[in-house]
Amino acid sequence: MMNRLQGKVAIVTGGGAGIGEAICKKFANEGAAVVVCGFPEDPVQEVAQEIVKAGGRAVAFAGDISKQEEAEACVKRAVKEFGQLDILINNAGVFPATATIDEYPVEAFQYMVKNNIYSCFMMTRAAIPQLHKTRGNIVSAGSEAGWMGIAENTPYGGTKAFIHAFMKGVATEQAKEGVRANCVCPGPVDTAWTHKETGPMSAKMEKQIVEGTPMGRRGTPEEVANVYLFLASDEASFVTGALYFVDGGVTNSKGPHGSEVPSKLKQEPEGELDLRHDMDGHAEIRKQDQWKHLG
Repeated sequence: MMNRLQGKVAIVTGGGAGIGEAICKKFANEGAAVVVCGFPEDPVQEVAQEIVKAGGRAVAFAGDISKQEEAEACVKRAVKEFGQLDILINNAGVFPATATIDEYPVEAFQYMVKNNIYSCFMMTRAAIPQLHKTRGNIVSAGSEAGWMGIAENTPYGGTKAFIHAFMKGVATEQAKEGVRANCVCPGPVDTAWTHKETGPMSAKMEKQIVEGTPMGRRGTPEEVANVYLFLASDEASFVTGALYFVDGGVTNSKGPHGSEVPSKLKQEPEGELDLRHDMDGHAEIRKQDQWKHLG
């Protein structure tokens, strides 16, 4: 433990599973008090309890932070429990479908706008006044898909492109207040979203995302969390408005270079975190949100 976040308080949205779980546990290991935020059906309580059991500080917040009142309640919970807010991690997101644009389900698009865009906006808006007090920072989940566009995944990439531009704007606007804002942009990561058995990808797509990655494998949630840690820490004090790609080289590649990687180099690193929920995740529309149209 290096205590790079000692004395800091962080909210991690989508903190109950996958990359979010890894961020919560990585931050707690580095000394931060963490609010593990997610939907009521997410294992946010379990993640918070696992952090506390390991000697860290954490509480859970269960709610739909795409709604203004619940986003504001999440920020208030952080300040009530820990006295301040230093870091907002906008990691929450959904990935409910893959299809060509002419067949892409309208309800899936609306679901992504709600949970990828509204949640990021609402949490950022709610957190900014507290971040002014601490000269804090925001790190949001972008994506390789938001940079280059991916076939049969175009609406998802569109929501992530919004977050890229949104964070760049927030970074410029809030610099005078001492608040930094950046994006971590993962490529294919070893979570429920990138396996055909647990997410919307077909077997063909699953094969393509691995072969299309020059490193020849998926990243791990912990590898992505490591970059969140850097950007959230004081080590990144001169970094704002940046997009950090954690994609195994996808955005620098034009072909199936991953198929050329020898098997011994395709092995995922062991990591240090005890991740128990890395294969949980929102890869379908929640029953509560079906047929709810925006506007």
